[in-house]
Amino acid sequence: MIIKDKGLKRRIGVLGLSANIINIIVGSGIFVLPAIVASHMGPASIIAYVFCGFLMAMIMLCFAEVGTKVTNTGGPYTYIEAAFGDYAGFISGFFVIGTFLFADAAVSNALVDVLASNLPYFSETPVKILFLFILFFGLAYINVIGLKQGIGLVKFNTIAKLIPLILLILVGFKDVSQSNLVIETIPSISTLGKTSLILFFAFQGCETGLIIGGEVINPKRTIPRAIFTSIAAVVIIYILVQTISQGILGSELPNYKATPLADTAEIIFGKLGYSLLIIGGIISMFGYMSGSILNSPRVVYALSRDRVIPIKGLSKIHKSFATPYVATIIYASIGFIFAISGSFEQLAVIASSSMLFIYLGVALSVIKLRYRSRDNNSSFKTPGGLLIPIVAILIIFFFLSNISKKEMIGTTIFIVVLSLIYLLNRVFQKK
Repeated sequence: MIIKDKGLKRRIGVLGLSANIINIIVGSGIFVLPAIVASHMGPASIIAYVFCGFLMAMIMLCFAEVGTKVTNTGGPYTYIEAAFGDYAGFISGFFVIGTFLFADAAVSNALVDVLASNLPYFSETPVKILFLFILFFGLAYINVIGLKQGIGLVKFNTIAKLIPLILLILVGFKDVSQSNLVIETIPSISTLGKTSLILFFAFQGCETGLIIGGEVINPKRTIPRAIFTSIAAVVIIYILVQTISQGILGSELPNYKATPLADTAEIIFGKLGYSLLIIGGIISMFGYMSGSILNSPRVVYALSRDRVIPIKGLSKIHKSFATPYVATIIYASIGFIFAISGSFEQLAVIASSSMLFIYLGVALSVIKLRYRSRDNNSSFKTPGGLLIPIVAILIIFFFLSNISKKEMIGTTIFIVVLSLIYLLNRVFQKK
């Protein structure tokens, strides 16, 4: 049961929401992605970016429609529960939280690893734990004292992470060799599919940026515009970055899997360029974390608000700051524990595949809510009737078909465990 937000204030416009989405999508992946994609497709890599951009656009159009119908805080969890009820909301809510927590643990550890490669004392356990503590709880503090401060930090990080990439693009064209961009063979559908699966995960993040829907000004207008702006910007940046790195490093690009953009920048700018892109990578990872600590706790808040989690305190809103402060502190605490606990590689894979099920739920929600909603004229509607949500569903099944049996079994076990918890929770509530 969706309950209206109380205490949250609508303060985020198109610029703020667009920055929030871009900040989450453009994470650390773009700083290593060009070499990985080039190893599969060489100069034809651009085709994979265009193809994957189209696929993600179909899915994000579904988010745009359902996001204007269900404007409460909670993002994909709220959309799915509004369409299919408490059980679907419970499963999707924990899928979303689990995905975010494991992603935060991975990115925060990657941030420490980058720092340790340049400042060795960060590899020492006490220093690492202290840094992660300051990272999680420092960002939690900023997001507790006000949405304005939290979204302000997100805007700053978005600009800071894009500056090195834009400089690389603008200055790098002079060093591009046209011969390195010649497509000699068109990749097979199988190769394109496998490469697009890698890129699909690099494009994820829009759903996270939409979690703050309950704090968006005029969501029926703001959400579609922010989605289109952010996805278009990300696709353009990704294609240009791939073009520059491919055009400069050519067939050698796959050999620079650790820091392809930093190595490209070193050719363009010298040693200063290498340092600039390394710093850019650090800022990008920090920016992702700042965005996640802003957005992700609001799913915890929403689950408590809707009584999916039977802990009322998690939905408390700070009287002075108008932020879900308890949910933010709890989320940061769990994230910190995950981050210092070691490797989560297999769980991270399960969490990533879980997001595909979330996308599937949102696409199905579009169909369900379109026929149930009475305000179709006042909300955004994807063109072409049901064509786009159906295409999105087929795309998601295509990606799910590439997941291994081991990952599918792990995801199934996760759903079964959550289902048992849901049933026990319902029995507890009745008593």
